[in-house]
Amino acid sequence: MARDELELRASSDPALDWGVATAPLAGESASGDTHVVRAFPAGVLVAVIDALGHGAGAAQAARLAADTLAQYAAEPPEELVHRCNHVLRGTRGVVMSLASIDWREHVMTWIGVGDVAGVLMAVPAPGATARLETTLLTRGGIVGAGDTPPARPWKIPLVAGDTLIFATDGIRRDFTAGGTTMRAPQAMAEELLRKYQKGTDDALVLVARYPRETR
Repeated sequence: MARDELELRASSDPALDWGVATAPLAGESASGDTHVVRAFPAGVLVAVIDALGHGAGAAQAARLAADTLAQYAAEPPEELVHRCNHVLRGTRGVVMSLASIDWREHVMTWIGVGDVAGVLMAVPAPGATARLETTLLTRGGIVGAGDTPPARPWKIPLVAGDTLIFATDGIRRDFTAGGTTMRAPQAMAEELLRKYQKGTDDALVLVARYPRETR
């Protein structure tokens, strides 16, 4: 794991159980896929970024977006998209999905621009046998390419054990179709990367589980 990712992990709220698995395109030493998990006083921001293309240029654009999200993590998701759109002008641009979790209200506000997939796997209701899956409805566009894409935030209540998955387009879109094993987040991210990586692009999976105890 890179040093900057270690810093992001160290600064995230320890109450959130999360893990990430990533792999660059074969032949590349740098990945254009990256992530942010950054705490703020009222909650935590979770985001996955996929820069257009691959290699060093993509990695640079993704890092710039990640640094911006980490610096302003407490702001509303739609404002974060606007900030990134401004900062990334002149770069190749990125797509991204992000979720802002409010510890006090037990609510997640998520938003997506482009094709970073988002799925919330809810804890089964009493008497139910299967988890309810909610899919993030992303808006088309590129962050950093002109006007801010018309993304709209969406609020979802959370309960202990709800599990968020973000995956870049280097992961097949059917990654929950086979009945995802609800393991620890890091093991789950590694399993999804291993089973569903396309091998034609950079790939990243982030899994975050809402904690059983919050502040």
